[in-house]
Amino acid sequence: MNAVDVLGEIAPGFEPVGDAFAANFAERGEVGAAYCVYRDGRPVVDIWAGLAERDVARPWARDTIVIVYSCTKGVTAVAANQLIGRGVLDPDAPVAEYWPEFAAEGKGEIPVRWVLSHRAGLAAIDGELTLEDVAAWEPVIDAIAAQVPNWEPGTQHGYHTRTYGWIVGELIRRVTGLMPGDYIDREIATPLGLDFYLGVPESEDARIARIYPAVWDDPNLARLADQVLSDPSTLLGRVMGGPSNLFRYDDMWNTRLMRGAQMPSSNGHSDARALARMYAACIGDVDGVRLLSDETVARATEVQSSGKDCVIGQPLTFGLGFALPPTLGPSAGPGAFGHSGAGGSIAFCDPDRGVAFAYVMNQMKLSMSEIDARGESLIAATYAVLDEHP
Repeated sequence: MNAVDVLGEIAPGFEPVGDAFAANFAERGEVGAAYCVYRDGRPVVDIWAGLAERDVARPWARDTIVIVYSCTKGVTAVAANQLIGRGVLDPDAPVAEYWPEFAAEGKGEIPVRWVLSHRAGLAAIDGELTLEDVAAWEPVIDAIAAQVPNWEPGTQHGYHTRTYGWIVGELIRRVTGLMPGDYIDREIATPLGLDFYLGVPESEDARIARIYPAVWDDPNLARLADQVLSDPSTLLGRVMGGPSNLFRYDDMWNTRLMRGAQMPSSNGHSDARALARMYAACIGDVDGVRLLSDETVARATEVQSSGKDCVIGQPLTFGLGFALPPTLGPSAGPGAFGHSGAGGSIAFCDPDRGVAFAYVMNQMKLSMSEIDARGESLIAATYAVLDEHP
């Protein structure tokens, strides 16, 4: 696609952001995408373009939603920190205080804080599960409760690619009585009018963008990447392919089962508008709604884990559930917090600048070592405008 019609609204002065968005289609193989920026509680960029589904030339529309992979972790982190701010969930209490079965196999002293910061040693699940078990919730929760830690908890951090969501989600369920998707809908999405789903009803399928797996120029490289990410003899393979080597970044995510399940780490469906609006409400008032207090944000963004991640093998930095700089890319301000997602999506806010960003797309590009160039170009262009018009 060499040229694209960029639809939506761009506030005066932010035109370079629209240019950067169009350049992603012309230069970086974008298929369909959306980008939104909130500044001081109001949208200044809300744009979309391209195709939601390539084979039938279905255009990306204002109400198109798409899977945002681990950007879902950021939404789950907002929910957890909301409960922490309300005094319902104590980050220093043992997980087993809320979930007694979790204490099995020597896990009785693991605090909530270590789960939120990927230090719990439970990145991989050894139990035998099916995709139907994963979608049913209880079987995978029982498997985590029975799991022997992958390393001594608290001694190092390793990205809990999927277990982060199940453990934090079960904590949300234990303290509120609600499934995590229902809590997020009631306490985050509905108050702000967000188009966000953790577990998409079938009635919304027609407006979900089809996700396209990463395209590798070299088929040998593609095979190697698949082998590395699913090798059960390595911790990385057990985590990325697991549990039970069920997962790949392929068409499985376009199925009704994967759309409808609640996976609080991985399968939130949203548009850029909803994610940017949510993060804006974490740092300021958005139409009368504030999700997190300044005190809660300060606690949530204290560095809990930093340095080489023992699963990914690359440096990562986390607070209480949120990714922190430099993990959010080179352009993000030092006080930023949020989360990126597999394939390129990213959403975060910068309280020092009063802004929130979100980029979502349906053409995946995979890299274990750097932020996707498409999202980074948009964020860099946005900061350049902010620098010029403080």
